[in-house]
Amino acid sequence: MTSLSLYVVGALAIAASLVVVVKSIFWLVAYRKYLNRLKVFPYDPPNFIFGNLFQYPGPNDKGLAFQRDITRRYPRMFLTWLMQFPLIVVSHPDTVKVILKSSEPKGEPVYNLIRPWIGDGLLTSRGAKWSRNRRLLTPAFHFEILKNYVEVKNRCADDLVQKFQTAAERCASLRVFSDVTMFTLDVILRCAMSYTTNCQEIGEKHPYVQAVNDISKLLVDRFFMPWFYSDFLYFLTPMGRRMLKHCSFVHKVAEEIIETRKLKLEKESPVAGAKDNQHSKYMDFLDILLTAKDEEGKGLSAKEIRDEVDTFLFEGHDTTASAISWALYSIAEHAAVQRKIQEELDERFKGRDCSDVLWEDLSELPYLTKVIKESMRLHTPVPLIQRNLTKDTVVDNEVIPEGTTVSVVVYNCHHNPSVWEDSMKFDPERFSPENVQGRDSYAFIPFSAGPRNCIGQNFAMDEIKIILARLLSKFSIKLDPTHVVEKDESIVMRAKNDIKIFITARD
Repeated sequence: MTSLSLYVVGALAIAASLVVVVKSIFWLVAYRKYLNRLKVFPYDPPNFIFGNLFQYPGPNDKGLAFQRDITRRYPRMFLTWLMQFPLIVVSHPDTVKVILKSSEPKGEPVYNLIRPWIGDGLLTSRGAKWSRNRRLLTPAFHFEILKNYVEVKNRCADDLVQKFQTAAERCASLRVFSDVTMFTLDVILRCAMSYTTNCQEIGEKHPYVQAVNDISKLLVDRFFMPWFYSDFLYFLTPMGRRMLKHCSFVHKVAEEIIETRKLKLEKESPVAGAKDNQHSKYMDFLDILLTAKDEEGKGLSAKEIRDEVDTFLFEGHDTTASAISWALYSIAEHAAVQRKIQEELDERFKGRDCSDVLWEDLSELPYLTKVIKESMRLHTPVPLIQRNLTKDTVVDNEVIPEGTTVSVVVYNCHHNPSVWEDSMKFDPERFSPENVQGRDSYAFIPFSAGPRNCIGQNFAMDEIKIILARLLSKFSIKLDPTHVVEKDESIVMRAKNDIKIFITARD
């Protein structure tokens, strides 16, 4: 290489280095301005390196107490740091509604961690894709279709009722989360996918449930290790490899369900139906996934279908299992509440066999509905929602800059002392008509709210009412006094070592 060539190469290298340096300076200046804009929000002093990360005791009862305390001190919103990553937390109806009324995409810190599991389904997708798929899937949750699921849910409930009966006869305590989770998995597979398994018989050793439970634990651990937010680094670790193994398994389960349904659709019309089709009178969720077409006549791709199945399998069983389990805990803990529910059920089912809850019953159980809502407030099955702001957004007369991640910590919202007096007290009358009337609708958001609310919330509420009505019309329950119940704040609110109850048959 000639000296002139060396000179040119050196000059280009220097120029490239100068470009990098200039860009870095501009980035640092812009980032400093961004940080200064965030300082208008209240915050606890962060550590220079770790931010507020290690001030949080962990996703447990101590951590929940910490969350209640910081919400008491900053009841509307505050700034917190995961190492060098800033988060704005909103906890009051006035601040929450600004975020949830928008169509801003889900926040990257949490939802990117979930993507290897559920892909780019309704929970994680954004923009035009989310709007299109939401529009295509909404018909699957029309009340006329939900009515058809009541019979299937009752038949799934038969198995859980039998487990309660066996526990009552043996005078043995029953592990609530374990058995309820298998019931909700059975429901979602049979209702939404027309897929029958013996999962309730297999119990908690069911490989799909084991995989989902382990994925949930791995996700929470990763959330509190921001240095592993990079997929490249994370999947090099033993934890990351375990995550990929479980994700591969749940994807295979979804693909098997889809392939089975495709073969059925090739042989029969899901509307006309063959005799062996349990949903012969209507199209279920998976039917609609496989046959839906947008305005241009384009359907969902194979990957999109699998992502939606994975999403709905998770959202349709794990979150509902949490809601039912904590409702049973609340009812077992409060004998007077339990008696009042049973009186309502006795009146409703007077002269009828209570082994079948009808569609018409679901809107005629006001006290049970209040109990379910208060349990979801107190125990908050889905503790966290995140949004990533694509534009500057005014909240409480302050501007949250574009690019900021905002956390709607649902647990904090449901325990905000400026909204909920004595928030740790279980009081179903909070949801009486006269008390609800003067309360902001964004104070209680178990299914999120706004345009990106939970598409399956009515499906879930029907399921919760059916199983609680079936169980409490037949049995009385009380907590096992030898078992300590501790919360485990995972992707859904779990009980660390489950919840144990004793069951007695009613006269």
